[in-house]
Amino acid sequence: MVRAAFLAGATGRWKIERLESIRGPALATASRLEVSVGSKTIPQHAVWILHGVTSHERYATRAEHDRIAAVQPPLDRAEATRAALIPIAKSAEWWELSQDERRAIFEEDSHHIAIGLEHLPAIARRLYHGRDLGEPFDFLTWFEYPPADAASFEQLVTRLRRTREWEYVEREIDIRLAR
Repeated sequence: MVRAAFLAGATGRWKIERLESIRGPALATASRLEVSVGSKTIPQHAVWILHGVTSHERYATRAEHDRIAAVQPPLDRAEATRAALIPIAKSAEWWELSQDERRAIFEEDSHHIAIGLEHLPAIARRLYHGRDLGEPFDFLTWFEYPPADAASFEQLVTRLRRTREWEYVEREIDIRLAR
């Protein structure tokens, strides 16, 4: 398990180019974002901070995991100068479903993993969980990609937002970044 903090403010490695509320309340405006992974000291001057931890894959089968691992690029590639942080909170109805019911909606109905695989290795991603930490967002999804793959990223996000799974999203913020 790896802890991460996403700190928005006046400083940070990433320039915030867009911060848009897709559903629910917005986050405060900021110009920069820093991603602090591990046990780094977190400054107190941030406009907002979102926390998450990596966790085991909850909805992927072993075969799906292996297919993703075979093509998933590493984060922090020199050419990946664009990024997106998409915090998501799902409804109580989602969390009341059993694990197998959520899996069925996630992949068998919405094809979340299959859609994501179509955009690898261009787009790297890491999922952080915030629900068990008492955070306002259940998931913090971090994406990195080269500018040449920005259209592919837009296709990915558009397709995912059209799935049945997204009917359970109560709050979503789309934060686009550049370095």
